Amino acid sequence: MPRVVAGKCKGTILEAPKGESTRPTTDKVKEAIFSSIQTRIPDSAFADVFSGTGQMAIEALSRGAESAVLIDQAGTSVRSITRNLDKTHLTSSARLLQMTYHEALSLLGKEGASFDIIFMDPPYAMAEKYSKSVSEAIEKHGLLRPDGIFIVESDTSAKIQENVTNMTCIKSCKYGSTLVTFFVESETMQK
Repeated sequence: MPRVVAGKCKGTILEAPKGESTRPTTDKVKEAIFSSIQTRIPDSAFADVFSGTGQMAIEALSRGAESAVLIDQAGTSVRSITRNLDKTHLTSSARLLQMTYHEALSLLGKEGASFDIIFMDPPYAMAEKYSKSVSEAIEKHGLLRPDGIFIVESDTSAKIQENVTNMTCIKSCKYGSTLVTFFVESETMQK
């Protein structure tokens, strides 16, 4: 079972949907990701695409993020996310969108939303396709703030860097069979 690793909700065990439809990020990988972005978390706006259990957004909120948007279309995931937000008393800082990632990112763009950190952990078999599609939507709708970061969790066999063509990869780390890749807007690198 996933748990909150640090912050005000540290140690809270989170619920995961039964079955194999979700694959929660391991504590080791989650800790590595948050160690890499710890200075970006306080007062940030965090988006969690393909949220599953909601644990990544919950971790960000526990560590001091100001707000989080969680996106997942599966009813089982949404029920788990809702219970996890209630359990951690973070519901007031979170917004849960039960819709496809295309619909959610488009809606957020129309609302003028933007984020300091956008994390995505899609089904591994579709990671390459989704990383391209989500990164294009982020650019199209202006969802990443100027110094923001886009993080993709995938299987080590995925060619994520080749598919996220509108951003610059700043770091890629392997943890067993998991690959975590960090991107920034290309203009950010030119400053």
